[in-house]
Amino acid sequence: MTVSPVRVTTLRCEYLTNPLGLAARQPRLSWRLEASGRGVRQTACQVRVAGGDGDLWDSGQLATDQSVNLVYQGRPLASRQRVWWQVRVWDEHGQATAWSETATWEMGLLSADDWQAAWITPDPALAAACPRLRTTFAVEAPLETARAYVTSRGLYALELNGQAVSDWLFTPGWTAYDKRLQYQVYDVTHLLQSGQNALGATLADGWFRGRVGRRYGEELALLAQIVLTYADGRVQVVGSDARWKAAAGPILKSDIYDGEDYDARREQPGWSTSGYDDTAWMGVRLSGEPAAPLVAQMSPPVRRMDTLRPVSVTLRPNGEWVVNLGQNMVGWVRLRARGAAGATLTVRHAEILNPDGSLYLDNIRAARQTNTYTLSGSGEEVFEPHFTWQGFQYVSIAGYPGTLTPEAITGVVVHSDLTVTGHFECSHPLINQLQHNIVWGQKGNFLDIPTDCPQRDERLGWTGDAQVFLRTAAFNMDVAAFFTKWLRDLAAEQDADGAVPFVVPDTRRGVGATGWADAAVICPWTLYQLYGDERLLAEQYASMQAWVGYMRTQAGDGLIWDSGFHFGDWLAVEAPDPQFPNPVTDKGLIATAFFAYSTALLAQTAQRLGHTAEAAEYTALRAGIQAAFNREFVTPAGRLASNAQTAYVLALQFDLLSPAGQVEAARRLAADIRQRGAHLTTGFLGTSYLCHVLSDHGYLDLAYALLEQETYPSWLYPVTLGATTSWERWDNIRPDGSLQTPNANSFNHYAFGAIGDWLYRVVAGINPAPDEPGYKRIVFRPRPGGSLTWARARLDSQYGPIESGWTRTNEGLELSITVPPNTEGIVYVPAAKAEAVTEDGQALSAATGVVEVTPGLVVIRVGSGQYAFRVEPAGG
Repeated sequence: MTVSPVRVTTLRCEYLTNPLGLAARQPRLSWRLEASGRGVRQTACQVRVAGGDGDLWDSGQLATDQSVNLVYQGRPLASRQRVWWQVRVWDEHGQATAWSETATWEMGLLSADDWQAAWITPDPALAAACPRLRTTFAVEAPLETARAYVTSRGLYALELNGQAVSDWLFTPGWTAYDKRLQYQVYDVTHLLQSGQNALGATLADGWFRGRVGRRYGEELALLAQIVLTYADGRVQVVGSDARWKAAAGPILKSDIYDGEDYDARREQPGWSTSGYDDTAWMGVRLSGEPAAPLVAQMSPPVRRMDTLRPVSVTLRPNGEWVVNLGQNMVGWVRLRARGAAGATLTVRHAEILNPDGSLYLDNIRAARQTNTYTLSGSGEEVFEPHFTWQGFQYVSIAGYPGTLTPEAITGVVVHSDLTVTGHFECSHPLINQLQHNIVWGQKGNFLDIPTDCPQRDERLGWTGDAQVFLRTAAFNMDVAAFFTKWLRDLAAEQDADGAVPFVVPDTRRGVGATGWADAAVICPWTLYQLYGDERLLAEQYASMQAWVGYMRTQAGDGLIWDSGFHFGDWLAVEAPDPQFPNPVTDKGLIATAFFAYSTALLAQTAQRLGHTAEAAEYTALRAGIQAAFNREFVTPAGRLASNAQTAYVLALQFDLLSPAGQVEAARRLAADIRQRGAHLTTGFLGTSYLCHVLSDHGYLDLAYALLEQETYPSWLYPVTLGATTSWERWDNIRPDGSLQTPNANSFNHYAFGAIGDWLYRVVAGINPAPDEPGYKRIVFRPRPGGSLTWARARLDSQYGPIESGWTRTNEGLELSITVPPNTEGIVYVPAAKAEAVTEDGQALSAATGVVEVTPGLVVIRVGSGQYAFRVEPAGG
C-alpha cells in the first residue's frame, strides 16, 4: 500500500501537549497535517489510545475531516491513569499516512476520595509571613513514576530534595477561591532518590489574603500528596499530615502590591533536604478543608519567559542608581551584589521618570511595589523575589555597595506561558511599534488572569477590558485554555439573578455594568469563532442565558435599559477641541445596544447547540430590542440621541439600524471624524469597533487615516512619545507634557490595543469564516490603504500557519497567502475583473476556480497551499 506523503504532527489534548492531571473524562484530541502540496485535506482518521492495561480506544477508520477537538470515545478513564495515543489519517486521494509519533495524557484525581493527604497549617505560635513547611520520607527502589499533587490557600513553592519541583510561578493561581480551587500535578520521578527524601514548601499570602481588595481567609494552608508507583506495581502515598514541621524563613514579607522583603541572614541552607536538622522547627496542625472543590489546572502556567538587559544605569545625586530596561515590562529584577552582612538594598519600580530623573510613583497609587534585600555577607549574592511581581521600565536601587554595573542587573519578564501565534508587520515603522506595544501589553497583563494593569494597587480581571481585547489577544497568542479557565470563574462568580461582577475573580466591587458584564456572552462566542470550541459554548450557555435574563429584567417591558450603574464608554476623550463638542454617549443607549448584541449572540449560540425553541425566543427578543432602540434613540432624520462617535459605532456594529439608517449613521460618523481632523473620541467600548465600522461601511480611507494619525488623540500618539506598551488613556502624557490624573494613568493597559484585531483582519485580511469557525475555512480579504506599501501577517492556527501579505508597486498589487492543510480559503482579490488577476504567473482559469466577480472584487476558492496573486494596475 502506498503511504501518503502527508505527516500527522503536533498532537494536543485539551489544547495542551502531553498534559498531566487532566480533568476532562472525555478529552478532546487535536492534530495537524504537514504537506507541501496544494489541496491537502483529511478525508478520514483513525485514533488509537492505550493504557497500562491494554487498548482503551481504537476508533477504526472514521470518515471525518475533523482534526481539531475530536472527542475521546473509549473506555472510561480512571484517576491517575496514564495513556498513550497516536493518529493516522487518509488524505484527499484515499491514501493513509504513517502513524504519528505517540503522545500522552494523564488523568488527575477525579474524586475527592483520591486525596489521602490532609490540609495543614503552621502552629499559630509561628508568626511568619511566608512560613516554610517540611517532612521526610523513605523511597524504595526501583521506582517507576512519582507524581506530586499540590495546592494551597495562599501561594506555594514546592521543593524536593533541595530542588524546585517545577518552574511554575504563583501556584495554585487565582480562581474564585470560595468556589473553585486549582491543584497542580508534577512529575517528580527524577527528583527522588533511594532512601531518605525531603519535601518542603513555602507559603505566601498571594491573592488569598494579600492586599487585593478581598480576603478569602485568614489562614495559609498546604495540601500536598506524592504518589509513588514502584516497578512491581506497589503504590505508596506521602501526604501532608500532622507530622510535618514549620519555621519562619528569610522572606519577611511578600505581597503582590507591595513587594517582598528578604533577609539573606536568615537563610537555611539545605532546609528541603533529608539531612537538614529541623529539631528547632515547630509543629503544624490540621486545617479544615475548604468548601470549594479542587479542580485540576488546565491553563498554561506562569513562568519566567524572557530577560532584558539595562539600556542605561545612572547614579543620581542622592546616591540612588536608576536603571532603564528600555521596555515597560512585568516581572522583577534579578540583582547581584557583594557587601557587608546587614546592608539592605531597596529596589523601587516605576513606568516613567520625573523630569529630574527620579521615579514617577504617583500613578501606582497605594502600591508599594518595592523589594528589599538584606545581604548575608557571604560573597556574591543573587536576589529575585518569589511571590510578587512589578510593572515597570525603570528601577531605582538604594544602598547598593560599590558601583552598579549593567551586568549586575537583569529584568526577568514573567507572564502566563501562552504560545505566540501571531505576527504582523507593515511598511509603517510606527504601526510596527504599535503592534509591539500591543503584544507587550498582553504579556504584562496575561498573568494567570487577564488583568487591567500590572503596576498599581489593582491588577484585577476587569471584564470589560478582557472582552474588547479578546480578538486581538487570540491573534497574538493561543489563549483558548487561558480564557476557558477565566470564564469558568466568571460563571462561578455570577449572581443568582444573572448579574456579572465588574472583575473576575470577584473582589466585591459591583455587578451588572453593560459592556463589562457582557463578557459572559461575548467571550464564549468569540472563542467559539476563533477556536471552534463548541464544548465551551455548551459549558457557558447557562451563564450566557443568565446575563441576558438579567438585562431583560432590568429593561422591563419597554426593552430600554436606562437604569443601574454603568461605566459607559470608559475613558473616552475628555478634553475635545471646544469648536467640536464631544457629548458623552448616553449610558442607556450603550446598555440597550449591548442588550441587543448579547441577545443576538445568545440566539446564535442556542441555534448552534440545537436549542431551536430558545433560539427563536432570543431572536424575537432581539428584534424587539432593535425596534425599541430605534424608537428611543434614533430621530426620523437618522441622528442618534447621542451625537457621538461611539453611539454611531455601536448602532452600526450591532446592526441596530435600517439599511437607510446605516448609510446615514456612517455618514454622520465619518463627518464627525473629519471635522476633528481625523481624530477619534471613543473610549473602551467604541474604540474596539471603530475602524471595523468605517471599513465595513465604505470609509476605509478614514479608518487608515485614524490608524496613521500621530497627534492626540490617536493610537500612534503614545508611540511618538516613546511608549513601549499601550496606555490606559489616550493622553497619559498630555500634548503640553503634563500628566493625566494619577488616579488612573497606567502606562500598561491593553484595552485600546484592540486595534490589533483590525490590523490582522482588515489590513492583512485574515478572518475565520462564520460558517466554519476556528479557521477551518479562512476568509482572506486584505484591504490595502493609507500610506502603506506592504503588510503581512501570520497566524499559527490549530491547523497550521495561515499567512497573508500584500505589496503595492507600480506594476500593480501582489497578494500572497498560505492556507494550511485540511482547510480551505476564500480569497477576495481587489480587482475589477478576473482577467486582471494571475496566480503564479498563470491565468486564474488555469490555477483555481473563480467563485464570483463583484464590483471591485474577484472571489476565489482555494485549497491548502501557497498562492501568489498579481493584480494588474487599473487600466492596464
